[in-house]
Amino acid sequence: MPRAVIADDEPLLAEDLRRRLAALWPELDVAAVLGDGVAALAAINRLRPDFAFLDIRMPGLSGVQVAQGVAGTRVVFVTAYDAFALQAFDAAAADYLLKPLDEARLLKCIARLQQTHGAPPPAPPALATPRLHWITAGLGDSKRLIAAGEVVYFKARDKYTEVVTVEESHLIRMSLRELAARLDPDGFAQIHRGLIVNLAQVLSIELDLLGRCSLRLKSRPETLPLSRGYAQRFKAM
Repeated sequence: MPRAVIADDEPLLAEDLRRRLAALWPELDVAAVLGDGVAALAAINRLRPDFAFLDIRMPGLSGVQVAQGVAGTRVVFVTAYDAFALQAFDAAAADYLLKPLDEARLLKCIARLQQTHGAPPPAPPALATPRLHWITAGLGDSKRLIAAGEVVYFKARDKYTEVVTVEESHLIRMSLRELAARLDPDGFAQIHRGLIVNLAQVLSIELDLLGRCSLRLKSRPETLPLSRGYAQRFKAM
């Protein structure tokens, strides 16, 4: 059964869309209805829905920012503004619906989504894999949304990855290999089999008497080992 989430900061409009989808596409499971972009991103990362119907102007994060932070979910933008269409399709949107919703247009959108359900979603232009701009980590009964630029380093921990910021650390269910493929290569570098560092956080390279390299960080007291296999990138520093 296909699954979807809806995000719109206007509750009546979100409920109207949920009701219309239930009538026109009864097989679709609407797993969550959210009211802001931060909650929408957390729900998408948690539920992994097939489709997300996103308003563009929302508190916290815009619909476009949410779409840029997820992979594997087809996004339909539902908005009162047609000025964002170019941004929407740059974010590999599956469709772009204008409010107030026209039923015939919504039916056309549903037919398109049904035809493509099960096929891999298109990647954004010029990107084989969408870049990861936000990381969602659990924190008690709530979720912590961490901007990628806030991360000092990522460290592999068995089946988890530890996300270390200046003042905090969290565990996420994403492998270091997946992170390496989705992080901006100009901003992050793998320095060890189990470590990825934010290059903006590197203060200096230390060399001990045995010729082993480590990285000193700007905002954390610990040093990180730099394996020889990953040292080439740092030779010019």
